[in-house]
Amino acid sequence: MNASRALVIRVPKSMVPREADLLRRGRREAKHVLARGSKSFALAGALLGRRTRDDAAVLYAWCRIADDRIDDAGRGTQDRVARALGTLECELNDIYAGHAQGPLNVALGELIARRRIPREYFQAMLDGFAMDARGERYATVEELDLYGFRVAGVVGLMMCHVLGVRDERCLRAAARLGMAMQLTNIARDVAEDFERGRQYLPSTWLQAADLSAAMATSDAHSASRRRAAEAVQSLLARADEHYRAGLAGLDDLAGRDALAIGAAARIYRAIGQRLARRGFDPLSGRAVVSLPSKLWLAAVAGLSLLGRVAARLRRGRRSCQVPQAIVRWNDVRA
Repeated sequence: MNASRALVIRVPKSMVPREADLLRRGRREAKHVLARGSKSFALAGALLGRRTRDDAAVLYAWCRIADDRIDDAGRGTQDRVARALGTLECELNDIYAGHAQGPLNVALGELIARRRIPREYFQAMLDGFAMDARGERYATVEELDLYGFRVAGVVGLMMCHVLGVRDERCLRAAARLGMAMQLTNIARDVAEDFERGRQYLPSTWLQAADLSAAMATSDAHSASRRRAAEAVQSLLARADEHYRAGLAGLDDLAGRDALAIGAAARIYRAIGQRLARRGFDPLSGRAVVSLPSKLWLAAVAGLSLLGRVAARLRRGRRSCQVPQAIVRWNDVRA
């Protein structure tokens, strides 16, 4: 981990009325994006305190909208993708220079300044979006892990700034938790991604260059479908490794924050468990977790937290602080 301090953007301590109005509008917009975009994260976010919940919504909304913009550009030419990535970089440069434009960017800029989120994390995310835009494919799970770190691991690291941590050793755990959720997404969306021209399952697991044969057959017992199912199973096993490492970092969060993150992780992990019940077949339909199951998993997260009270107390009563270290891919890979 690099102990260099996160770049602090220049924002006046007191906002003029127009900026305050943009901030309020940006936060409202973020709540709408979260409510539409992820019922699982919205439910977990409801367990956070109001201010923290609003901060998390702003971060989620910007990342979601940025991803959508690159996806939309990806339906055109590579020049269009390059322009979209360049526009996002320019917007981030403006945000970090204190010249954010538009309600959501103003809200993100205020959050970045207050919680000192490093620019490097956003750049890593854009690098991950660029991998998608290039239609990059992965030979090994280690290569896929790099992609997962860029598009989701850094979100876990940014959330450490939003929530605050009691010990910076948990930063790598946060990155691993984000990577676990991304691998779960990939396992769930194999068929949908294939229709969009994307393939994430490592080719060394498939014993073939792509999923075409598996996607073309209706025979669930064919050799190609079995290989695809085995690849999904292996991917979820890798995700479980990341979940175990990620959940180990919850003791370094405040109680309410640990409850929310623990609930989100268990809800996402349950998607993989539903895929397992279907034999990991990527063509068996989209795996979803029902609302009653989500509520139960949130309760399980609460019980788990109660069971960790003694261990949390042994760690001391240190207050949560904004991280000063910056975690990079090599830190997580090591």
